[in-house]
Amino acid sequence: MTTTMVLGVLVVVIAGLMQGSGGWPIKRMRRFQYEHWAFMAMLSALIVIPWAVTLLFCPRAIEAYRSVGAEVVLKSNLFSLSWGVANILCMLCFVRIGFSLTGGVLTGIGVSLGVTIPMVFKGSGLFKEAADVGSPAGLTVLAGVAVMLIGVLLVSLAGFGRDTALQKTQATSGRFVTGLAMVVLAGALSCGISFAFVYSQGPIVAAMKARGAPEIAANFAVWAVGLLGGAIVNVLYPAYLMTKNKSWHVLTTSAGETALALLISANMSVAIALMGKGMLMLGALGASIGFGVQQAMQMLGGQAVGFIGGEWRGVRGTPRLQMYAAIVVLILAALIMAYGNAV
Repeated sequence: MTTTMVLGVLVVVIAGLMQGSGGWPIKRMRRFQYEHWAFMAMLSALIVIPWAVTLLFCPRAIEAYRSVGAEVVLKSNLFSLSWGVANILCMLCFVRIGFSLTGGVLTGIGVSLGVTIPMVFKGSGLFKEAADVGSPAGLTVLAGVAVMLIGVLLVSLAGFGRDTALQKTQATSGRFVTGLAMVVLAGALSCGISFAFVYSQGPIVAAMKARGAPEIAANFAVWAVGLLGGAIVNVLYPAYLMTKNKSWHVLTTSAGETALALLISANMSVAIALMGKGMLMLGALGASIGFGVQQAMQMLGGQAVGFIGGEWRGVRGTPRLQMYAAIVVLILAALIMAYGNAV
C-alpha cells in the first residue's frame, strides 16, 4: 500500500475508536436522560457543526449545491434517513431483546452490507473504480468481513456472559421475535450513513473545490447536506419523548451535563468527518475497506469504555476470555480488510 493508503487506514481507525468511545460522557450524567443528551448532541453534530463549517469555509456553497442537482442531494438524504430510522430501532431493540444481542446482530448485518454493496453498485467519484466482489481484492475484503463476524459473535457472547456473571441480565419487553425482526431491519439500514457519503461525495466535493473550498471543508459539505434526513429523525424522536414526558425543562437544569452533551456532538462530528476523509485516502476500495475497518474499531472503542468504566469489574473466566479473543479477532479482521488494498 502507498503512504496515503496507510494513513487512510489510520484515519478510519481513529474515526472508529472515537465513534465507539464517544458515549463515555453519558456515564457521568445524572439529570439528563436519553432524550435530553440525544436532542442536544444530534442537533449539534448533524446540523449545526457541519453547516457552520460548510458556510464558513466553502465559498458560494449554496451555488455549489445547486450545481450538483437535486438527485444527488435526495439520494444522500434517503440513505441518511435510513440510518436515522436504524438508530431509533436500535434504541427500541435494547429494551426488547437486550444490548448484547442487539449490538451483535446490528453490527454483523450492517458491516456485511456496508462493505459488500459498494463493490457491487459502485459509488460516486473515486469509488466508481472499486474492485468487483469476485476479484482478488474483493475476496480479501470479504474474508476480513467473515473474520469480523466471528469477532462480533464473540463480543455478543461475552456480553451475555458478563451480564449473567454480574446477575444483571437485562429485562426485556415485548415479543422476542418482533424485536429480532426490528434489529435485523436496523442492521440493514444502519450502513446508510456510509452510503450517504459514498454515493454523493464525488459531485459535491468537486463542486465545492471548484469554487475554492479546501479539502476538509468540502468533505464536511457532503455531510452537511447529506445528513439532514438522518438528523430529522434523530432530533425529532428525542423531542417527541421530551414532549411526551413533559421534560423539556431538564435541558436548562445542568450546565455541566449540557457541556457533556455538546462534547458528544463534537466527537461525533469529527469522527464522521474522519471516516469520510479516510475512505477517500484509501482509494477506490475505500468505501468498503473504510467502513469495515471503522466498524471494527468502533466496537473496540465501545468495549474500551466498558472496561475503563468498570463494566467488567468482578467478571472472570469465559466471558473475559471471549472478550480478549474478540479484541484480537477484530484487529485481525481490520488488518485483513486493509490488506485488500495491496492485493
